[in-house]
Amino acid sequence: MGFQSIVNFFMPKEDRFYALLENLGKLSYEATQTLSQFSDPNQNNQDVARLIQDIEHRGDTLVTTVEEELAKTFVTPLDREDIHRIAVELDDIIDFCNQAARACVLFRIEHPTTAMTDMFNILVSCTKHISEVIPDLRTSKFERFFTVKVEVKELEKAADKIYRAEITRLFDNANSGKSFISQKEVLDKLENAVDRCEDIMQFLITLAVKHG
Repeated sequence: MGFQSIVNFFMPKEDRFYALLENLGKLSYEATQTLSQFSDPNQNNQDVARLIQDIEHRGDTLVTTVEEELAKTFVTPLDREDIHRIAVELDDIIDFCNQAARACVLFRIEHPTTAMTDMFNILVSCTKHISEVIPDLRTSKFERFFTVKVEVKELEKAADKIYRAEITRLFDNANSGKSFISQKEVLDKLENAVDRCEDIMQFLITLAVKHG
C-alpha cells in the first residue's frame, strides 16, 4: 500500500462533493426539461429562456463551490481533477441548453421544428439517465454505468441522425439564408449538449474501471 493510499484510508472522506455533483446532475435534468417547454404552444418563449438562465446561474454557483471546496480540502473521495471534470461537463450541458434557449429568442423561433423537439426529448432522456446514476459514485456501485452508457450512446446516435438529416434539409431548401442560420444555431447547441452527455457517461465508465 502506497503512502497516498495509507493517507486516504485514515483520513475522513468529504461526502459533500458527492452532494454537489448530484445537485449538478439534477440541475442538468431540470435544464433540459425546461428547454423542452419551447415545444409547448402555451408557453412564452422569453419566460422559458429566463427560467433556463436562472438554472444556468445556479449551475455556475455549484461549479464555483466545487472549485472552492477542492482548493481547501486535503483528502477528496475521488481524484480532485475527476471531480472537477464531472462538475464542469454537467455544467456544460446546462450552458448549451441556455445557449439554445437564447438562440430561439434571438432569432424569434416561435415554434421549434420537429427535429428540435425530437432533440429536446433526447436531451431529457439523456440527463434523466445521468442524474439517476451520479449518486452511484457515492456508493461505488458502478454496475449501472455500463448499461446507461449504452443507452446514452444510442440516444446520441439518434440525435446525430436527426441533426444531419435536418441540416441537409435546411441546406437543400436554403431559399431563406436567415432560416438556415437561425435553425442551425439552435441545432448546433442541442447537438453539443447531447455530445456532452455521452462524454460524461464515457468518463464515468473510466472512473468505474479506475475505482472498481
